[in-house]
Amino acid sequence: MTILLSLSIALFAGLMMTRLCKPLGLPAVTGYLVAGILVGPYCLGQLAVDGLGFISHENVEMFSILSQTALGFIAFTIGNEFRLSSIKQIGKQAFIIALCGAVGATILVDGALIALSFLMPEVIDVPVALTLGAIASATAPAATLMVVRQYKAKGPVTQMLLPVVAIDDAIGLVVFAISLGAAKAVNTGHLDVLSIAVEPLVEIALSVVVGGILGALLSYTERLFHSRSKRLSITVAYVLLGVAISQIKFSIGSVHCGFSSLLLLMMMGTVFCNMCDFSEELMDRLDRWTGPLFALFFVLSGAELELGIFAQWSMVLVGVVYIAFRCLGKYYGAGLSAKATRCEPTVQKYLGITLFPQAGVALGMTLIASAEFPGTQGAVIRNITLFSVMVYELVGPMLTKTALKKAGEIKPEGRKSARGVMHH
Repeated sequence: MTILLSLSIALFAGLMMTRLCKPLGLPAVTGYLVAGILVGPYCLGQLAVDGLGFISHENVEMFSILSQTALGFIAFTIGNEFRLSSIKQIGKQAFIIALCGAVGATILVDGALIALSFLMPEVIDVPVALTLGAIASATAPAATLMVVRQYKAKGPVTQMLLPVVAIDDAIGLVVFAISLGAAKAVNTGHLDVLSIAVEPLVEIALSVVVGGILGALLSYTERLFHSRSKRLSITVAYVLLGVAISQIKFSIGSVHCGFSSLLLLMMMGTVFCNMCDFSEELMDRLDRWTGPLFALFFVLSGAELELGIFAQWSMVLVGVVYIAFRCLGKYYGAGLSAKATRCEPTVQKYLGITLFPQAGVALGMTLIASAEFPGTQGAVIRNITLFSVMVYELVGPMLTKTALKKAGEIKPEGRKSARGVMHH
């Protein structure tokens, strides 16, 4: 009972918060995240009444299956943006921009934090700086996609944004593996080529192949059914299967193998939307079905934010440096490469800003890094990432909305409400 009560309060708080955000012109995502903080361990959870909000971080962790499922649906939906017609048009540009944005952020954060490690050696060291630089490469697709959806953004920036975010994650995995290998080498004096070179490529290849096979199977299975509700149910079943497979980890000899759930489900969505001729209509129905799930995902993300970090001024200082240099790297990396690949002026100017949000992938990298560096190094990496995710998640959606609005891709439109009255 307490689990259902917690979820109903979380969903209710999230939806009520979006009503407050609307007159302020804030995206719904921000409302969900703030609601998460309010029902989380630092506010409502302080009352310690089981079922009334989330009383501890362990309590929030219990719902991680919901978050993984929501991320699966988000990745699957992004895969739907990769139609062959648009890939031919912008594939090369998207790859170059994603590469420059990811590498730009990593280089600038590395440089700034290594410099800081000489000034504050008791707080941060070189291995930690290298690892945080790698985590800086990742971008969060979830918040960005929700803003694009909510405001029905359309135009060159939006069209470039989703492929760039998707490719960014594959590049981020490689950058992270190389940097983590270098950080471990600094720590131990021993360079492990296997985990640097082979494992991330195996992870990407496995995710792409398995995702592709699932996408083709989904496309085939859909044709066996003609009722819309059964087709929707089959799609949901396949996404859940994809999320389940992406959790599998195994070893071949000394190579650790696993999957990136984002890449696997994106690939599944991509193959499905290119093979199935009625995929557009199905994705539209899926969107309506996943609304409450996405709302819960962001409320849970808000509840996971650790406000206790603000008590340590040294962490806040390193966090601010990390955020500032990552933003510079993303902004100029994307902007200059968009210019070099002759993208539209609005893409050159505004795309970088939409790449600021950071969440799931970065937190996944943090878990791996914390396992590699137990003790204070791992704690520093975790705290800095959590601090930056908190700032990015609360400010990022607003920045994405502003950038898309300035690029002229969010139209202030008259909409019909449920009562049939026109709103402007």
